[in-house]
Amino acid sequence: MTQKQWYKGAVIYQVYPRSFQDSNNDGIGDLKGIINRIDYIKSLGVDAIWISPFFKSPMKDFGYDISDYRDIDPLFGDLNDFDELISQAHDRNIKIIIDQVLSHTSDQHQWFLDSRDNLTNDKADWYVWADAKEDGTAPNNWLSIFGGGAWQWEPRRGQYYLHNFLTEQPDLNFHNPDVRKAVLDNVEFWLKKGVDGFRLDAINFCYHDALLRDNPAKPKEKRQGRGFSEDNPYAFQYHYYNNTQPENIAFMQDIRALLNKYPGTVSLGEISSEDSLATMAEYTQGGDKLHMGYSFELLTNDYSSEYIRTTVQTLEQRMLEGWPCWAFSNHDVERVASRWSENGEINPQQCKMLTALLASLRGSVCMYQGEELGLGEASVALEDLQDPYGITFWPNFKGRDGCRTPMPWEHTGSHHAGFSEAKPWLPVDDAHKQQSVAIQINDSNSILNAYREFMTWRKNQAVLLEGDIEFIETPEPALAFYRTLGSQKMLCVFNLSSQQASINMPVSVVTQYTELSHHNAKLSNNLLTLEPYACYYAKC
Repeated sequence: MTQKQWYKGAVIYQVYPRSFQDSNNDGIGDLKGIINRIDYIKSLGVDAIWISPFFKSPMKDFGYDISDYRDIDPLFGDLNDFDELISQAHDRNIKIIIDQVLSHTSDQHQWFLDSRDNLTNDKADWYVWADAKEDGTAPNNWLSIFGGGAWQWEPRRGQYYLHNFLTEQPDLNFHNPDVRKAVLDNVEFWLKKGVDGFRLDAINFCYHDALLRDNPAKPKEKRQGRGFSEDNPYAFQYHYYNNTQPENIAFMQDIRALLNKYPGTVSLGEISSEDSLATMAEYTQGGDKLHMGYSFELLTNDYSSEYIRTTVQTLEQRMLEGWPCWAFSNHDVERVASRWSENGEINPQQCKMLTALLASLRGSVCMYQGEELGLGEASVALEDLQDPYGITFWPNFKGRDGCRTPMPWEHTGSHHAGFSEAKPWLPVDDAHKQQSVAIQINDSNSILNAYREFMTWRKNQAVLLEGDIEFIETPEPALAFYRTLGSQKMLCVFNLSSQQASINMPVSVVTQYTELSHHNAKLSNNLLTLEPYACYYAKC
């Protein structure tokens, strides 16, 4: 692959720094902690690290509310630590991708402190301000994804401001060219520091409808949650006007033009819209917008071969020029080992199969820390919750803390599974200690070692890194597809269930393919039998 295309087929390992490794024993992970574990990350065979926000922040949303885009929050270290992390990663041929939260800031950002003061200051139009209706109510019916209305009254100005997320996360006004320039200047600061790319948080939320039109109601039968639960009022509307506006396309082009000045750097946009797959295609087409897009479409409770096949096929039909990125877990959703398990029981063989499946789809891959260990969703008591989202919607939705608990490095001793000598910001789940790195690294049959072996093998399969994908219609619970690159063609088959599955394969497959690798799968004549959670690969 050329330097400009390094991201195609790349495995991107997401580090949530608060919970990865604490180096100074304050109970919170930090940049030095990542440096201390960089050789572990290298051993996973990944191509890049995506680091969730570490910028200065009041931490109302744990770093996604930024008060200074050009500095490190003291909780995580300082700019020298970041420089060292870049250096250590690059020495190991690992790219560094960092979060950029562009659509909103913290309410403690100096821009907002100035803007809220009056209607005449030089930042007066940098946020989304609107007058109250005649009866004093909010300008329209837009809702916050974190619950309640998306408008907050500000007495200093005598106006409402928009917040699509927490009240403490006011939305910037991207209709103002000065805002766009300032935002891009902040992005370039990190390009000059040597980062290899950006994961762009909620990137389709940058623009709002300038006319502030009401969102229409959504019928109950069409409500679905993507990053939020279906009983959240946010699901009760079509979000036609508070995000994903046409003007956002030009801003995507501005981002790409900036990145083009720094060869080899890439953009990965997080997209959550009324039709996320369509928006992913739109934001990556033409070669002048984002390099990659990803969504919550495989971060759901839906777990069937039909759903996965339909989701990927739909994107393939729409994304004719762009490049997809897929994930099964991240810091916002229940861990996949629990979410797609049967009866809530973690099944090691299923975890191994899911790693293979995800890394065999066409596109790049985001793997969330702990996924390589098969960690399930942690149980966090109400009194230990930190996530304001979970506290608001408890007990129907317990928030995001269950997927954010500290990494279990050790299983013995009193140092909170090797994460910190201090009490961690979230408790270590006892079940996770039995899945620690220390235990798994010495077990040849562990989920961790299966992960490493698969990633080592995958690196040598160009067809899996950059090839096209074509699905084969198979009955539940099997999922099958071809990957094709030039004259190379590979068959990939997966059993998604805990029951044995048998599939009648086309005769052409049986006669033209030889076994490349398999786990608990047997091909006899044209009948392929897969044991529970087995995966099978065959190559011309």
